[in-house]
Amino acid sequence: METLTLIMIERMGSLLVLTFILTRIPLFRQLLDREVRFHTAITFSLLFGLFGIAGTYAGVVVRGTEHVPSFWIFPLQSGEVLAASSLVGVVIGGLLGGPIVGMGAGLITGAHLYSLGGMAALAGALAAPATGLLAGFVARFFTEERVISPAKSLFIGMFAPILQMGLILIFSSPPEAARDVVNVIGIPMVLTNSISIAIFTTMIRVALKEEERSAAFEAERALKIAELLLPHLKLGLNPQTAQFAARILLKELKAAAVAVADKEQILAHIGMEADHHLPGEKIQSPLAKRAILTGNVQVGLGKEHVHCGNPDCGLGAILIVPISQAGHAIGIFKLYYKRPQQIRKVEEVLAKGLSNLISNQLTLTMAERITTLMKDAELRMLQAQIHPHFLFNTLNSIVTLIRINPDLARHMTIQLSVFLRLNLKMISSQLIPIAQELSHLNAYLEIIRIRFEEQFTVECEVEPGIEHALIPPATFQPLIENSIQHGLREKASGGKIRISLRRKMGWIEVVVEDNGVGIDPKRLDKLGETPQASTEGNGIGVYNVNQRLVSLFGSESRLQFANLPFGGCQIRFRLPIDNTMKRGEEIE
Repeated sequence: METLTLIMIERMGSLLVLTFILTRIPLFRQLLDREVRFHTAITFSLLFGLFGIAGTYAGVVVRGTEHVPSFWIFPLQSGEVLAASSLVGVVIGGLLGGPIVGMGAGLITGAHLYSLGGMAALAGALAAPATGLLAGFVARFFTEERVISPAKSLFIGMFAPILQMGLILIFSSPPEAARDVVNVIGIPMVLTNSISIAIFTTMIRVALKEEERSAAFEAERALKIAELLLPHLKLGLNPQTAQFAARILLKELKAAAVAVADKEQILAHIGMEADHHLPGEKIQSPLAKRAILTGNVQVGLGKEHVHCGNPDCGLGAILIVPISQAGHAIGIFKLYYKRPQQIRKVEEVLAKGLSNLISNQLTLTMAERITTLMKDAELRMLQAQIHPHFLFNTLNSIVTLIRINPDLARHMTIQLSVFLRLNLKMISSQLIPIAQELSHLNAYLEIIRIRFEEQFTVECEVEPGIEHALIPPATFQPLIENSIQHGLREKASGGKIRISLRRKMGWIEVVVEDNGVGIDPKRLDKLGETPQASTEGNGIGVYNVNQRLVSLFGSESRLQFANLPFGGCQIRFRLPIDNTMKRGEEIE
């Protein structure tokens, strides 16, 4: 028994060589990704069926208690049986391809075993397809694993020869001879088959890890190079940024030379033959023009593709990597090599990945820039919509005062100029310090007090230390105007408006209250969300303030409206203190 086991283990080496070859076949990778369809199942069944036949020919003929160390298996005599690794291919086919592949491989292997004859011909013919079918169903319990672990496959592999031994005892005769044969070949077959299946799965896992490690390394290289290049390319392609990019590419890609060009000319050339590959040369190479036109990486294996007029030029091959932005080519990288053999498949794949990665990042950068510009333009438009009606009302008041009180008209005109001057300064910024916003509000109130005399008073409480926090410009003025025009319109005197700014739980909480008539409950949920119609012209002011707060700080900073228990209205919103304090200090 020991001798038979050693012979079978030795012959198992040929199967392992075949396994190694299988792991290098691209079609085999589809099986590992569980991409098995009906037409591919036939191919895989044939593949693993042939593997089972190979295991059969690597077996040992056993006659009674003797074994014949033959290297080629001929049709067996009636008293002979084969101790082989036939079921290894069948089990692996079932584990990787499922019941259909396992059954198909088993039928092929079983038919071959039956054709060889011998005492166990029928048992082998039945055991092979049954084993493949069962292995396929067992594999469904391990679908989360790309390749079943060696420990599990070792355990599963034991049952295949055990099943075959059982069928030999059932279908082979005479029973005494069948029992003797099982005693001789049973343990060697269980050991060799299970070990072979475990080694098979181990080799597959190692091959996959090797491939994944290589892919991860190349992906990491591409990401690193892109990370180094993007800060320069975001500034646009010019001789200076091209020089930096060429140096980075030369260092990271180990090319003989690197050139960077826009769509018209070479901007920089670093490395070999820099004495005659000069910046400023027009792009004339058909390969380079094709890369710009199609956006695809181009490979030139030969000096004719380098397109150099110097007969002594040592550059013999080239990779041309196009760089695009928003679908339009903006330039190319030329990677030069001394010999065509230095451009391997890995260099081509890396070049394509680098082209796609940099192009996508430049497109995203462009999209972010456009989004920022659009958002800024939208905020400018909203900001500009706040003041026109106030200006018209103030000018009408000045016209009236010129006839009845020229000095007051003059004072009002001066305050209006101060207000407009501050407004012009602020409109160029999305955010300004709270102190500057309050100065703007005071200029506005000076004008309003002249128009409304002693109709109302305004109190402002600001917690010390937050004056430099940032706020959208012209935020308070529309809210105060809303209180005057709507909340206090029926109060001839005694109107009060109170503004409070305090720290609260990491925010600056801003509260504006008045003691007016309050807000119609039907309109509370709509204020700030949609422009409200107003005969006084302030319907869009509060809406625009809310839109700017939400655009700059998010929904947590939106305006919140409520009626006070003893009359009047409260408007509340929040500013993120951490970000605004930091930005405020920078502006100051």
